[in-house]
Amino acid sequence: MKKIALTVLLALSTVSLAASAETQLRFGVDPTFPPFESKAADGSLQGFDIDMGNAICQQLQVKCVWVQTGYDGIIPALKARKFDAILSAMSMTDKRREQVAFSDRLYITPSALITRKNSGLSPDIATLQGKVIGVAQGTTQESYAQSLWAPKGIQVVSYPNQEEIYPDLASGRVDATFTNAASAATGFLKSPQGQDFAISGKALYDDKWFGEGVGIGLRKDDEQHRQMINSALAELHKNGTYDKLAKKYFSFDIYRKPE
Repeated sequence: MKKIALTVLLALSTVSLAASAETQLRFGVDPTFPPFESKAADGSLQGFDIDMGNAICQQLQVKCVWVQTGYDGIIPALKARKFDAILSAMSMTDKRREQVAFSDRLYITPSALITRKNSGLSPDIATLQGKVIGVAQGTTQESYAQSLWAPKGIQVVSYPNQEEIYPDLASGRVDATFTNAASAATGFLKSPQGQDFAISGKALYDDKWFGEGVGIGLRKDDEQHRQMINSALAELHKNGTYDKLAKKYFSFDIYRKPE
């Protein structure tokens, strides 16, 4: 028992010493995904992920540096050491785990199909025949739609980011978009442009395609930053900071997956 306790203390000491040696923590982010990450009118970054990243840095007593990167190239940029970690609504899928390591869970939200109200469409393939579905490049929703819908003759169109899809959805160039339900519900669907649209059918939780939730991505050999970030996350849950920030953006629990 004493040996185990000593091991735990040594591990915590290692994290503490590593954190004290750091002067900054660089996060890669694609700020096109409100309410998780986006740009304010003055160009500053805002959103739940941004607030969480800043809280992690404050907990670790290091400076937060945000590096803006397109989502489809964000993992190669991490591997090229352009930043230390990905904090940009990245779902922890088996495919991504082959390339990066992840922190403990940051949050979990379902995916959903966004269409005009009363469109009759749903994630059921039978309702999507002859329709055009917009997805953001590099997302789990893109992988899902390209793998399961495109082979059935449904036209899946990939866009550089989610924000570029909504104008085409509003104009009718695409019939629906498949995206993160929380982002759509708190962003597009609450905007003037989104008043005629809604989540159609059931929102989807699927570990195979969408992972076990969102985590902070790190290089696979970077155990130091993983331990630092996990220790900060644990403390933010313990001291109530996580709940405070979550309630700022969401009216539902984003941390625990529904049974």
